[in-house]
Amino acid sequence: MLIQAGSISLTSILEGEQAIAQDGNVLESVGVSVDCAASLSALGKRTWWRKIQSGKISKLMPDAFGRTRVPLADALRLAVVSLSDEDIQVLLMADAGDADAQDDIGQFFLQARFVDAALYWLQLAVKQGHANSMQILAGCYARGDGFEKNEQTAIKWLREAAMRGHSIGQAQLAGLNPET
Repeated sequence: MLIQAGSISLTSILEGEQAIAQDGNVLESVGVSVDCAASLSALGKRTWWRKIQSGKISKLMPDAFGRTRVPLADALRLAVVSLSDEDIQVLLMADAGDADAQDDIGQFFLQARFVDAALYWLQLAVKQGHANSMQILAGCYARGDGFEKNEQTAIKWLREAAMRGHSIGQAQLAGLNPET
C-alpha cells in the first residue's frame, strides 16, 4: 500500500509503506539522519554505523544536508520512547532543521527524562537562535541536567534568551537582578 507524502502514520511506516509525491512518483522509504536515529534509541552513532555496515540496517540516500539516512521504521523499532503520529511528524520536521520542531522534540525528551536526547535537539535549536531552547538549556545548566551544574553558563543562556525577547527568560533574569 502506498501513502501520500505528508500523510505519514506510524502504522504505515512500520508496515514499510512508501510515500508517493503529488505527481505520483514513488519516493524513497521515509528516513531520518543517523543522528536522529541515535537520539531516539539507546544506541550510539557508532553502533548505528556498525548496523549499517553489517547490513542489519539499510542506508538510504543522503538528505538535503548530505547526512546519511536510515529508515524511520528501524529507528522507531529501537526507540526508547513511544511516539504518536503527531510526534513523528514533528520529529521529521526537526530532523529537517526546523528550530521550532527541534525545541518541541527536545522538550518531549526532557519530559520523558531522556536528557541526552533532549539536549541534542535543544542544542540544534539554540544554534539557530531559538530563544525558548536557550531558556530551557539555561534551566538544564542550573539544575545539572545532562551537564555539570554551572550557574554562570545558565545565566549566559538565560541572558541570551532574554535578549531575544523570551518573556520567561526576561522575568527569570530580572529575578536574579532585582535592582535592575
